[in-house]
Amino acid sequence: MEVGIVGLGRMGGGMAARLAKSGHRVVGYARTPEAVAKAVTTGAVGATSLAELVRLLSPPRAVWLMVPAGEPTEQYVTQLLGLLSRGDTLIDGGNSHYTDSLRRASVAQAAGVDFLDVGVSGGIWGEAEGYCLMIGGDEAASRRLGPIFASLAPSPTEGWGRVGGSGAGHYVKMVHNGIEYGLMEAYAEGFDVLRAKPTWKLDLAQIATIWRRGSVVRSWLLDLTAEILASGPELDRIGAYVRDSGEGRWTVEESIALDIPAPVIMLALERRLRSRQTDPFAERLLAAMRQRFGGHAVEPG
Repeated sequence: MEVGIVGLGRMGGGMAARLAKSGHRVVGYARTPEAVAKAVTTGAVGATSLAELVRLLSPPRAVWLMVPAGEPTEQYVTQLLGLLSRGDTLIDGGNSHYTDSLRRASVAQAAGVDFLDVGVSGGIWGEAEGYCLMIGGDEAASRRLGPIFASLAPSPTEGWGRVGGSGAGHYVKMVHNGIEYGLMEAYAEGFDVLRAKPTWKLDLAQIATIWRRGSVVRSWLLDLTAEILASGPELDRIGAYVRDSGEGRWTVEESIALDIPAPVIMLALERRLRSRQTDPFAERLLAAMRQRFGGHAVEPG
């Protein structure tokens, strides 16, 4: 099969390479010629514009967007719907909010184009290990593109599937990332407690490695954590500033809207927000209150 990929960054470029290696014809486009040139070296056909990418694909076309959520995705969807024909399929593999995907699916349907929202997990390791794909949208369209999904996934039968109608793929990916927040925070807190205990001078890298086999807390995240801890000085050069790309916030918002408590995910998100404050006002106010009512000493600012 053939597919066009728009956006050839770390994820999009890796997907293009994996598909080309699997024997699929891939046409790639990105705003930077360097990204296109790199994709060509991995087996893709390069396009210099969206219009050329569409021309280089045979109907019914499949074009996969791997660009940042929000305005970039909105612009590309609008442009591509003006270029694609009835029977073509447009796939959004970014981390769009599911409500945007519902709206875009409706607009695409009016133009006779199938729209699939596909949550993609796997990061920079996906090219070698495979990508987890959570697919939302029309069942016939997702079935037609099954060979593409099977080649991108860890195996033809595992790590991918259609989870529901339009919006479902990005909804499932949103909650997936919310869970990821909680898992990462738990590992970070646990190793912080181990590090703070002075009695044995525990080797965190050794402990993480032990836990990777047989333990109930083993996971790919733990594998990566073990590698990080083994690198030693690398961690000393990283600032304690943790970004978020939106999915954790959306998961918390959704839990509130549904009256479903999600305290772990909520607290993990709050910890990320706190990490960005170099001089947190709330903690200074707490110290001042303790001093005022109890005469407790305060640290100089």
